Amino acid sequence: MNDENNHSEKKQDYARENAAFELEEDVSSKPPDDPKPETHAGKRNSKFLSKVSESASRAKSVYKAHLTVIKYIILAILLAGFLAFLITACILNFHRAIALLVMTCVVAFFVVYDLIKRFLGKRIVHFFSPVSSRLKQRSRWFKWIISMLALVGLITWLAVDTAKRPEQLISFGGLCMLVIILFIFSRKHQAVSCRTLFVGLGLQFILGILIIRTEPGFQAFKWLGEQVQIFLNYTKAGSSFLFGDDLINGLFAFQALPIVVFFSCVMSILYYLGAMQWLIIKIAWLMQVTMGTSATETLSVAGNIFVGQTESPLLIRPYLPEMTKSEMHAVMTGGFATIAGSVLGAYISFGISASSLIAASVMAAPCALALSKLSYPELEESKFMSQEGVKLDCGGEQNILEAASNGASASIGLVANIAVNLLAFLAILDFLNAALSWFGGMVDYPELSFQVICSYVFMPIAFMMGVDWNDSFLVAELIGIKLFLNEFVAYQKLSVYQNNRLNGVEEFINGKKQWISVRAETLSTYALCGFANFSSIGIMLGGLSFCALGILIVPMESIHCVSYLNTSTFNVSSQNLLNCCGDLSSSVVPNVNGTITFTGEWSSVNQSLTFLHNCCGLYNSSVCTV
Repeated sequence: MNDENNHSEKKQDYARENAAFELEEDVSSKPPDDPKPETHAGKRNSKFLSKVSESASRAKSVYKAHLTVIKYIILAILLAGFLAFLITACILNFHRAIALLVMTCVVAFFVVYDLIKRFLGKRIVHFFSPVSSRLKQRSRWFKWIISMLALVGLITWLAVDTAKRPEQLISFGGLCMLVIILFIFSRKHQAVSCRTLFVGLGLQFILGILIIRTEPGFQAFKWLGEQVQIFLNYTKAGSSFLFGDDLINGLFAFQALPIVVFFSCVMSILYYLGAMQWLIIKIAWLMQVTMGTSATETLSVAGNIFVGQTESPLLIRPYLPEMTKSEMHAVMTGGFATIAGSVLGAYISFGISASSLIAASVMAAPCALALSKLSYPELEESKFMSQEGVKLDCGGEQNILEAASNGASASIGLVANIAVNLLAFLAILDFLNAALSWFGGMVDYPELSFQVICSYVFMPIAFMMGVDWNDSFLVAELIGIKLFLNEFVAYQKLSVYQNNRLNGVEEFINGKKQWISVRAETLSTYALCGFANFSSIGIMLGGLSFCALGILIVPMESIHCVSYLNTSTFNVSSQNLLNCCGDLSSSVVPNVNGTITFTGEWSSVNQSLTFLHNCCGLYNSSVCTV
């Protein structure tokens, strides 16, 4: 009797420890219930329940048979409702509904494109195949003609556009200078792809024209920046509840850092819904077909527009071991050339133009890929020249709430990293300036500081960017701070100059310039928009190392389950035993004749049925009743 009680208590302990399995009830220890005669009401209830069950089963079979039709009907109803809402909004106030109309048109364009590609793609390719074959025969002449037309167009545009503003030619000269320097230090000059280089720079140039020089593009990005700013302001609802209005309006830690948490949460939700993957694939496809780069490196660089330098390689984590050195170089370059969407809000909180930050991150992607291939051209044969078979690595969240929670939790490390880096680097900068001032005082130059040194070292670069000579020293100072410290400190300093100009502070106080021009501010915003600093090198290497380890490390339990169960006594529960029993149970396939078979590695194990019987003695699973 004591043995039976102990056995029952053990089973109860196992059930409490392992929520994945339910404890089997020891029916032999309970006395059987007394049989009761079935009444007339009981028979009626039984018949009613039987009919309900039969009807439910019939409805379920009808639903499964017409599932596709039902989905299309629901989709059509939702689409009709949205179109009715859109038309009503346009009739009531068209100006107010323009934003919704534009977003609808963009989504509709890509949906129609996907449908055409899916159902008519092969026919279109077959239709144009004769034209394509003729172009291939004349590809060399065709490429030369296109290249010459592009060159003539560029020269004509520069001549017309810079006739009234010749100072803009300085920026063009700076671009040529940087390209020549990179070509001199290229890994192999003969392997440089002119197509990748010029198309990448051309895409950046075209994007710049659309965003900066055309009224629709300028207004579109201005509107987008305003919407992002409005969206990020919703962070105040959470931060004011936690910290109060006084703190979030006066302190950076309570004003900017909560934005990072909110944006990280939103990005995680968008990844769970597949919206970010869809957008990244579209951008990557455009860059790949025009620049001729591989799918993996292009997806990573396109992902850098929205995520950080450590998260972007995770998108292509399964393919990293087989990527070439040139592709890995492109992945790292893309990470350094852009910023993460999660810190975008923090920069905006400084007062930096949101539209300029968004435009800079978008324009940097094709340029980073082009200059990466100039510095380290492809010397091997890539396995990923086609996007077919290459899929973006996604998270394992089960629902949208888990995605939101994981996104917010993942930002804790980023918020802490931003806070401690700002604290440390600002303190180091102040100490360094004090030390340099002390050394400078020895020769009657106490004004010597880190910023002064940077202003002279990087002044030629700032001037060749197109910054006015009077502003080039302060912009060079910002570039030096960004390179040796980080972009947060640089943007914080830029916001000081911007606020001084907006508040009407005198341009010179005690011989020191207090603000820079609007053109210099815009150029600085673009120049500082990236993780290209010495501290980010360690972050990038750590992220890539993590990716390699993530590929190699596999849970030991899934590898040694067969040997583990072979040596287990099945009398004491453990996490390893629970995992292995669960893995064994998931491999069971019931047969029609009442027997069972095993799939995977368990199909070749002779003791699989014995192991399953022993597992069922400890844990309850649906396969135990088969």
